[in-house]
Amino acid sequence: MLAYVIPFCLALLGLAAVLSVVRLVKGPDMPDRVLALDTLYINALALIVLFGIWLASDLFFEAALLIAVMGFVGTVAVGKHLLHGDIID
Repeated sequence: MLAYVIPFCLALLGLAAVLSVVRLVKGPDMPDRVLALDTLYINALALIVLFGIWLASDLFFEAALLIAVMGFVGTVAVGKHLLHGDIID
């Protein structure tokens, strides 16, 4: 059963990532693009974790943790730049 569910979920998450890229390119203003980028990295994170479950490899989970930390720091930096105009106070 898991052999059918994991590829289906990978396909759905891939579709979600493609739609996030479309919103990132087409977004009407900067906050929409930042939100699309945040959603894109979360979708990529979910894809990597699901692929790690499928292959039963611990390396993918460590990569997912690294992407999560870098995505969080990037989102905070871009949000602070949009609010104040600079990142370092």
